Amino acid sequence: MGIDDWAIAIMESLGVVGAGLLVAIESLFPPIPSEIILPLAGFTASRGSFSLVGAIIATTAGSLIGALGLYYLGRFVGVARLRRWADKVPLMSADDVDKSMIWFGKHDKVAVLTGRFVPIVRSLVSIPAGVERMHLGLFLLLTLIGSGIWNSLFIILGFVLGENWTVVEAFMAQYSRLILVIAVLALTVVIVLRIRRQRRAHQAGDPSADI
Repeated sequence: MGIDDWAIAIMESLGVVGAGLLVAIESLFPPIPSEIILPLAGFTASRGSFSLVGAIIATTAGSLIGALGLYYLGRFVGVARLRRWADKVPLMSADDVDKSMIWFGKHDKVAVLTGRFVPIVRSLVSIPAGVERMHLGLFLLLTLIGSGIWNSLFIILGFVLGENWTVVEAFMAQYSRLILVIAVLALTVVIVLRIRRQRRAHQAGDPSADI
């Protein structure tokens, strides 16, 4: 049984609760793509298993539950632990954590809201929000807005397309690959620049360059 059949079986068995449960799981485990779950929820709604509005409400509630789990994970980890871990990772340092948190503190609202529209980031953005201890009410509001828009779009597409909902899956697979390629390229550039900076500093006799 593929993930499509598995998801449909759960939603037909548990109704909108099943749709919400699947999205909550997707939020906690990004490898399970919402780009499949959400159109499937719309398709299942078009077959009369539950209402379109019910699907949107249930999946958005699931998004909030999953996001809350990661938010509190971030709060539990905290900045102090991240700084200690960063010092043990090659090419990283506690200063990198400090700079990242300063950036996130300045752009937290935009990051949490717009991050909901980017694969993988959609789930992971909740962690730095928790680390930074972003106000819970504001975090939930921004997550509600972003997830509500994202979920509604894909559920409605699945509802309208019916049996052809896989068109959405194919398009989003390309989108996700593009995001992944951009992320890998950006990470590669960062690593190369770090290595070059470290080598230059060693040649200049600066022991603080071991980051």
